[in-house]
Amino acid sequence: MAIKMCTLLKIAPPAVCQSAVQLFQDDVVEVWTRSVLSPSEACGLLLGSSCGHWDIFSSWNISLPAVPKPSPQPPEPPAPGSPVSRVLFLTDLHWDQSYLEGTDPNCENPLCCRQDSGPPPASRPGAGYWGEYSKCDLPLRTLESLLSGLGPAGPFDMVYWTGDIPAHNIWQQSRQDQLRALTTITDLVKKFLGPVPVYPAVGNHESTPVNGFPPPFIEGNQSSHWLYEAMAKAWEPWLPAEALRTLRIGGFYALSPRPGLRLISLNMNFCSRENFWLLINSTDPAGQLQWLVGELQAAEDRGDKVHIIGHIPPGHCLKSWSWNYYRIVERYENTLAGQFFGHTHVDEFEIFYDEETLSRPLSVAFLAPSATTYISLNPGYRVYQIDGNYSGSSHLVLDHETYILNLTQANEPGATPHWQLLYRARETYGLPNVLPAAWHDLVYRMRSDTQLFQTFWFLYHKGHPPSEPCGTPCRLATLCAQLSARSDSPALCRHLMPDANLPPVQSLRPRPPLC
Repeated sequence: MAIKMCTLLKIAPPAVCQSAVQLFQDDVVEVWTRSVLSPSEACGLLLGSSCGHWDIFSSWNISLPAVPKPSPQPPEPPAPGSPVSRVLFLTDLHWDQSYLEGTDPNCENPLCCRQDSGPPPASRPGAGYWGEYSKCDLPLRTLESLLSGLGPAGPFDMVYWTGDIPAHNIWQQSRQDQLRALTTITDLVKKFLGPVPVYPAVGNHESTPVNGFPPPFIEGNQSSHWLYEAMAKAWEPWLPAEALRTLRIGGFYALSPRPGLRLISLNMNFCSRENFWLLINSTDPAGQLQWLVGELQAAEDRGDKVHIIGHIPPGHCLKSWSWNYYRIVERYENTLAGQFFGHTHVDEFEIFYDEETLSRPLSVAFLAPSATTYISLNPGYRVYQIDGNYSGSSHLVLDHETYILNLTQANEPGATPHWQLLYRARETYGLPNVLPAAWHDLVYRMRSDTQLFQTFWFLYHKGHPPSEPCGTPCRLATLCAQLSARSDSPALCRHLMPDANLPPVQSLRPRPPLC
């Protein structure tokens, strides 16, 4: 029935429908069996609210310590001449093991430029050697070119790497395919970055079926043990024993990369709307948020600063998870020095505000652009300039740079790939700094300055925006997404942009290219 519905509704070509259902069926049936839906809930899930009420993602709250919150301390810029660290940020590499130059980049399948895509029509060119502006991922040679060409952007003190290693051919992936992608790309990173420490996070494409990350209470063959164990083995040179222990349990960890700084790598699949295993129980999966509170409180007690890395941004999470995370960020605003995510493939940010008034910007999550071209983008990567490694460092982000490979130039006959600086944030947007208030002010400037917004729109797509212009509804939708670090929260946009006459915030948020 599922295959027939997928085909009739033209969700995907028949062969993709059949392969996807066969790949997902065992896990999905197991989840539905264990979720114990009542008849009215099952009817509401399948047919909508006219048939029954389905609200399995009910509200829940984590506990914050009784320790009073310190008064907010506005960060101060570092003294002139203070050390500055450069942190390479890689995300959404999406290596396609079947990429083939010359194949059809506009095939009927969800992912093209592959051996099974067939040749293009005679009137159109085939997939480029280094990648293609279409629904295509990257060949290994492009990722090798990225990593081997990092010299001008370095040297780097650390690397944050927030996942999504395999390609988007989610209907035909095996565990063997995913593990091959994990080990091949990890070895490539080690080869070109050498002694530079690398701190990874788990993406939603690492598993198969995609987005399928059961909480630790799921045991046996359907658990994520096969994946976390392989990650621990591959990443053992970079992570200490305690980090490897929690990675093996739930795909998250914490460590101290330098004195005064704690790095926390979250498994954001436990907040994901697409993680079907959360139908069984979505209340703080793996106890990760309660663990995060403990880590942040310990850092506050020590006087340390904290960086958080993860794949899916908090504004794209299930409501209760997202709102709890938002509350945690507000409570520990003095301790939290940086948040770094990926997943959307485009260049954006999410601002956090005080919960009482939703008017004081207190933190910003940076969403870096993808390495992959999917969909119709230039390949890219990000470099963060961070207050450096010295006693009393704030460890705050001071600026960031984005680098791209211009595919039009790279795919010219006889050309060689040239990774180039696309822009620097402070210089391009005229920012006094990159603290939360500066990004808040930028959103308001872009609301009234359409030329400034067009610059943002160009950079949002890594220098290759869609041909259709972004008119007023599109512009307001995009700007509201930058203000919405908390999901399902219409008050964020309506309070901050009351004269914009906006539809509900969820209809505004651009849909990330998940699969």
